[in-house]
Amino acid sequence: MSEGNPATDLLSISRAFDPARLTQARRVAGMSKTELHDAVGVSAAAIGQYERGEKRPRPETVSALATALDVPAGHFAYGRPKARVEVAEASFRRLRSTTVAQQQQATAYVEQAWELSLYLERRVEFPMLDLPAWASPDSQGTPDPVTAAQQLRTHWGLGLDPIAHLVYQIEQHGILAVFFSLKQDPDLPDKSRIDAFSTTALPRPMMVLTPDKADDVLRHRFSAAHELGHIVMHHGRLGSDVEMERQADVFASEFLTPRDVIRSALPTRLNLGALEQLSEEWGVSVHMLLRRSRDLERISDSTARRGYITLNTLARRPLTLDDVPSEKPELMRNAIELLDTVGISIAQIGQDIQMTPRQIRRLAGISSETPKLSLVR
Repeated sequence: MSEGNPATDLLSISRAFDPARLTQARRVAGMSKTELHDAVGVSAAAIGQYERGEKRPRPETVSALATALDVPAGHFAYGRPKARVEVAEASFRRLRSTTVAQQQQATAYVEQAWELSLYLERRVEFPMLDLPAWASPDSQGTPDPVTAAQQLRTHWGLGLDPIAHLVYQIEQHGILAVFFSLKQDPDLPDKSRIDAFSTTALPRPMMVLTPDKADDVLRHRFSAAHELGHIVMHHGRLGSDVEMERQADVFASEFLTPRDVIRSALPTRLNLGALEQLSEEWGVSVHMLLRRSRDLERISDSTARRGYITLNTLARRPLTLDDVPSEKPELMRNAIELLDTVGISIAQIGQDIQMTPRQIRRLAGISSETPKLSLVR
């Protein structure tokens, strides 16, 4: 493409138009083909033709598409690495209560996160992927969830102690974590949210953690451990089912609170004060410890039910990610900050991979800093 001649650039993009880039950008924006055709001024049929590669948009339509989807016009051109993640390749929960469009939006977001990570990894040394041999896609067998959690703790050298910074550990062992809210409409009921999810369909496993759970860092930590279970146990298995979700929950419970240690620490009768102390020590919720107490047969089902009822009547302010910022993904953010020290700015990264600075900040979990007006005498 030429420098300094927008008309010529748009003509070049039109000639090298990549249909998959349009589909990806539309899905990330959460727009249907009908909504996009309304915004651009072409028919919905034409949008479909562009995405199927049956027809190339005119240069002026390329510009309108870029404006409507908030991407640089060059985003639509061939020539950059891209990934494709199918919905069936992600460990979505609540599939029955979320729409196909929401799931496609989430996987398209992961595709863009991978593209940014690839750019960064070519310039900054990322941690090597460090998982047991049985967690490889080529492995023929995987341990049961309890054994898998125990062996991963051993492999990572975590011993039997509480894990102070879970997301840090996940990233330092080569799994990419990103933070993104998948709840677009605040009026949607809670059940329509997409929880945290993960995929092993990319060269580097990735988990998406959602700030929809940021109001409770303990739930956030359990979600991260749950997705870690999917990554190490369910590679190569498509889709989600009840049994896989149960296995990931069992893995998360054992990984966060090893039974060989927690069993003797759990009270044998309902003692919320003791559970609160264990909650602070191990970084898990009291609800989870009640379930752990029941599963490890420290208390009966009826005692556990009584505990849940009592907890639901108590007014408690949970810790948030603002209180515990160390549980936020930071690998891509740190890489971007490091590149900035050698003169590669977010604006330059955006130009190189044809994303807006705002999208890069969003993918990397970097807060947008708005200049503040200060009045002085």
